[in-house]
Parts: sequence; C-alpha cells; structure tokens
Amino acid sequence: MAKRGLFITFEGTEGSGKTTQAELLGEWLTKRDPVLVREPGGTELSEQIRDVLLYRGLEIDPEAEMYLFMAARRQLIAEVIAPALAAGQVVIADRYHDSTLAYQGGARGLATVWPDTFPRPDITFLLEGPVEAGIGRHEDAGRSKDRMERESIEFHRKVAEAYDRLAAADPKRFVRLDATGSRDKIQFEVRDHLKPHLEGAD
Repeated sequence: MAKRGLFITFEGTEGSGKTTQAELLGEWLTKRDPVLVREPGGTELSEQIRDVLLYRGLEIDPEAEMYLFMAARRQLIAEVIAPALAAGQVVIADRYHDSTLAYQGGARGLATVWPDTFPRPDITFLLEGPVEAGIGRHEDAGRSKDRMERESIEFHRKVAEAYDRLAAADPKRFVRLDATGSRDKIQFEVRDHLKPHLEGAD
C-alpha cells in the first residue's frame, strides 16, 4: 500500500498571516509538486459556497453557517485533498476543520464534531498574535472586510481563545507560531518543524 501524503494546515485568527505562510511553504516545496488549497473554496461548489458565506451580505443562521463551511470542506476533500493524499502528495491547506471548531464552536457556541470522513492533518501551524493587530493589518491594506472579518472584536477574541484550547488539547499536531514575527522568521520556523516530516519522503 502506498504511503499517504503529508497533510499540513495553517490556522489562526483574521490577518495572522496564514495565507502568506501557506504560499511561501508551497514555493519552498515546489519540487515536490504540493497541492495548495484554501477554505472555503478550491472546487466549483466550494467557491460558490464561499461567495454565499462571505460576500453576499446574507443573514445566515449560525448552524446553517457551520454546515455550509463543512459542505464546502467535504467537497474539497472529495475532489482534491483525499485524492492528493492517496497519491502521496503534500497538501497545504489555508484553514481547515479547526476553523469550524474555533469560529462556530468557540465563538458562536455551537456543538461541533470532527467527522470521520474528514482526514486529520499531520501537522497544524497555529499563528498566534493580538487579534486587533490582525484585523488592523487588513484595514491598513485597504481591503474590504468579508462577513466573518466584520464580526466584533469580542467574537475574534473568542476565536483566539478557542484556538488556544485546541492547541493545548492536541500538542503533538499543533505547532504554535508567533504571528508578530517577521514573515521570513515565521517561514523558517515552519520549515524547521517540517524537515523531520519530509526526510525520506522523496
């Protein structure tokens, strides 16, 4: 049986630098032909759900929101993540199911589960820093906020607290990173943590 690929995820509050770090890691691993995905999105259905969830300006019931995120994720797993892992590839995800546990579970107070059909990441990098700084980073860049980014600062603090609990409960999978460090410093830390996982994978 072929060895399963390596599944790497990046998590954190808004503006913590997840997307940047995922992209930099993808560039570093170019020779391995990594598969980069973002959530929600990555498939035709998932991108349409992303639009509904983040940009349509709709009032969405919290539980409906949770199931929409999970539906987008399941489609991404079926079309992209599971086949890539089965083929032995490296998959790098900009957010994954821990986001639902933190946002809908921690901040919205919903009961959350990890479905058996959702593959578990091998390693999850959690970028931690003041939530105000992350939100301010988006504002400084002149970006218009999506529906989740427009939530209150209290909401985003609850998300950060939930991530802290998730990382404490699963220290073997989570690697905590200081999001206030320089882009390059964080990336070198990511690479250092990954090297043992990548040895002998060629």
